[in-house]
Amino acid sequence: MAYNETLAEKVRNLLQGSQGLSEKQMFGGLAFMLNGNMACGVVGEELMVRVGPDNYQDALAERYTRPMDYTGRPLKGMVYVEEDAVEQDLDEWVNRGVEFAGSLPPK
Repeated sequence: MAYNETLAEKVRNLLQGSQGLSEKQMFGGLAFMLNGNMACGVVGEELMVRVGPDNYQDALAERYTRPMDYTGRPLKGMVYVEEDAVEQDLDEWVNRGVEFAGSLPPK
């Protein structure tokens, strides 16, 4: 599956200079990893963000989000953010993913 290269480049620019940053093909898109832990990524036209189980319900209550259901079962702690919200709040969503990934021990 192809992913939005323009969105991936915007995320890449936001994360530039982050310690332990790497990229990995995952979920049919591109994932951005911090110290081996996924923070966020791009699948199709949407941003995927790892918000963690404690922030999951709050993230789902926001407009333009839905559960990440790559396998047909929602992955608790991960959400898709639709393109409309990404255009408005990309920094905020990427920071949420970075914050959660940064709370985990390095792999």
